[in-house]
Amino acid sequence: MKALARWSFRRPWLVVALWVLALVTVRLIGLVSGSSFNDNFQPPNTDSTRAQAMLEAAAPAAAGDTSRTVFAAKAGTVGDPANRSRVEATVAAVSRLPHVTAVTSPFAREAHGQVARDGRVAFATIQFDRLAQDLPTDAVQKVVDTARAEQDDRLQVELGGQAISELSPPRLGGVAFGLIAAAIVLFLAFGSLVAMALPLATAIVSLGTSLGLIDILSDSMAMPTFTTQLASLIGLGVGIDYAMFIVSRHRSGLLAGEPPERAAVTAVNTSGRAVLFAGITVCIALLGMLAIGLKIFDGVAVGASIAVVTTVAAALTLQPALLRLFGNRVLSRRARARLEAGAGTETMSRRWSAWAGRLQRRPILHTVSGLVLIGALALPFLSLRLGFSDAGNEPTGNTTRRAYDLLAEGFGPGFNGPLVLTGDRADASGKHAFATVLERVGRTPGVAEVTPVITLGAGRHAIETAQVIPTTSPQAAATSRLVRLLRHDVVPAATRGTGLTVRIGGVTAVQEDFSHTISRHLGWFIALVIALSFVLLAIVFRSLLVPLLAAVMNLLSVAAALGVVTAVFEKGWGKSLIGLEFAGPVEPFIPVIVFAILFGLSMDYEVFLVARIYEFWLRTKDNRLAVTRGLADTGRIITAAAAIMICVFSAFVLGDNRVIKLFGLGLASAVLIDVVIVRTLILPSVMLLLGRLNWAMPSALGRLLPRIDVEGTTEPDVVLEPVGAGLG
Repeated sequence: MKALARWSFRRPWLVVALWVLALVTVRLIGLVSGSSFNDNFQPPNTDSTRAQAMLEAAAPAAAGDTSRTVFAAKAGTVGDPANRSRVEATVAAVSRLPHVTAVTSPFAREAHGQVARDGRVAFATIQFDRLAQDLPTDAVQKVVDTARAEQDDRLQVELGGQAISELSPPRLGGVAFGLIAAAIVLFLAFGSLVAMALPLATAIVSLGTSLGLIDILSDSMAMPTFTTQLASLIGLGVGIDYAMFIVSRHRSGLLAGEPPERAAVTAVNTSGRAVLFAGITVCIALLGMLAIGLKIFDGVAVGASIAVVTTVAAALTLQPALLRLFGNRVLSRRARARLEAGAGTETMSRRWSAWAGRLQRRPILHTVSGLVLIGALALPFLSLRLGFSDAGNEPTGNTTRRAYDLLAEGFGPGFNGPLVLTGDRADASGKHAFATVLERVGRTPGVAEVTPVITLGAGRHAIETAQVIPTTSPQAAATSRLVRLLRHDVVPAATRGTGLTVRIGGVTAVQEDFSHTISRHLGWFIALVIALSFVLLAIVFRSLLVPLLAAVMNLLSVAAALGVVTAVFEKGWGKSLIGLEFAGPVEPFIPVIVFAILFGLSMDYEVFLVARIYEFWLRTKDNRLAVTRGLADTGRIITAAAAIMICVFSAFVLGDNRVIKLFGLGLASAVLIDVVIVRTLILPSVMLLLGRLNWAMPSALGRLLPRIDVEGTTEPDVVLEPVGAGLG
């Protein structure tokens, strides 16, 4: 670490040039190669996946994505001559486009129920030759442009479906606000415009580089469309924080009278080590998502990890170079004047010293009060319902949202999420058995309609298929219950003894299977991340209780954060404050990703706080002194860093996409809870209660574990006076 810091400090222009070159190169490559993000939520080895495989085997041309062109008459009906001619012209034009295998007009002889009863709304089905995630973006955009070209003052034309929705990726909202708020916090913390600008510059350069790498990698790896937004959210937050920790330690060295190079080298060798270790823990938590076994999580894990690795690299190399270029200007004018006068500056916060003294006097009271607060915030989490929100939650400016509203108005809310039933035999007995199944399904409560049977394919691959229209919207809890009822009761009872295999597919069924797959693997994922983090912390802090406390505290923070998310997004408490129109379920991937990110970020604060406590413990062997002095030394910088994270994460709530709002609110509330309640209240109070047990380690195990020095100071070389109640 020292060698890396010296090399970067002594060659500042070379380091800056290399980073600029890397940024420009990857962005240019990304622009030339293009990105290829897709939302493939189809889990392997599930009922919906097998239904899709049956469709692909029987009729490959009919196994692609199905979208709808929705027509709404502004006056009269869709069937009026003027409107009908435009509908037919649209159908003819779209049917000639690439990747479109068929378009069924609402007025075609084979059409069934494609015109609403009042005649005001109708739709044409568009059959693509590939699934949504495999369709070229320009081909889908051509379909939208061609269809909407026929819109006039008498006829409204909108398009819906997964392929269409992927044309409107989530937009980042409030990034500028987040950066401005972070700049204000940095200026208040440092009192210097230069010290404020350096972490921001480092974070922006590293984030730009990582986003270029993610764009390039998206061509060879499945990544959901929100990967870049999530990477931006994480990259800005941790990038500013990591650079801030190093700048803060560098400033402390300058104020202590160290030469600039020595101060920078010391900062990288101490806080830089903690940054490296914290980045490793974040990546471990993120890459733990690989254990879920779903491709969409693989892409998210790798993409977010790239953002973290790049920010760590920039903090350890670009930051020392910038510190060399700006010298003592990272200090405020008052600090520089005191330094020149040889007066020195107090670096330990008196307010945090006073707070540490209060915790020392009443640790039990503060522990209990913190746990009560966490419990109250986590309470809504007990009723969390996982599920996918539907297009009714998209911004009203999107054509998919307008198509959704028109279909719900004309045909009922369940029309936006039909279930697709497929039977594997198209012979006489198979057709009879499949008809019996559909009859049973049609009588099931919650089913609005069953469409006529269609035979696809020929020979041994021929299958029977029909659609089931629920009475409720795709995101409704009743629709999820209907899918489970059909799969576990109605269909098995109807096919028993017939030899017919019936699969239930469709987008709604895929989403239900996705949620079930996550639930099945979630325990292993959490256990893996906790186990790896426990081992790392045990090695670093030579303790068993400290990593155990870290795991428990992190789980408490996650539960409380998800409680806040549940209260706002599912129960609708205060939803209008963040621009949310409807309450609904929480996307099933949100708890996984929030847990991974928060567990990693919580470890950041755990490392920075406990590393300083451990440093003082090694010097004094006095646990009370170590805890109170460590909190007094790091409380201000940790809360400032958390404030920056909260500003950046909260800014994403200002976006127009529900998923990004979920990430923003979940992570902002998680960091707020973790720092205010856990790291500065519960954790130090519990460590004060445990005393020397914090650092207990069986001697045999201690000899087996390697030694990792996070802060670069393992030798006890200073005797410290206790932090008394009178300080501050």
